[in-house]
Amino acid sequence: MATEVSKDSKFTLSLETAASIAVTIALVVGMWYSLQAEIELAKELPEPEVSRMEYDLKDQMIRDSILNTEDKVDSVKDDTRMIQETLLDMNNK
Repeated sequence: MATEVSKDSKFTLSLETAASIAVTIALVVGMWYSLQAEIELAKELPEPEVSRMEYDLKDQMIRDSILNTEDKVDSVKDDTRMIQETLLDMNNK
């Protein structure tokens, strides 16, 4: 059932509902201004420095990860080669 809204329509709103709507709007507006203030403060703060030691440690970790990945790829290649040889031997028999 659709209700038609016109000049003669009545709309009732309880005091509790009106108060909860007002409180919700006030909270949202307050959070908005608080967030904007934090954003402005964050813009003014200096950027954190990355120390040389931190940079070196991250660089070493990346290099170790690359070497580890290379070792795993080599291992997979060896396994694949062995499987191919086994399949060729099985087909030749």
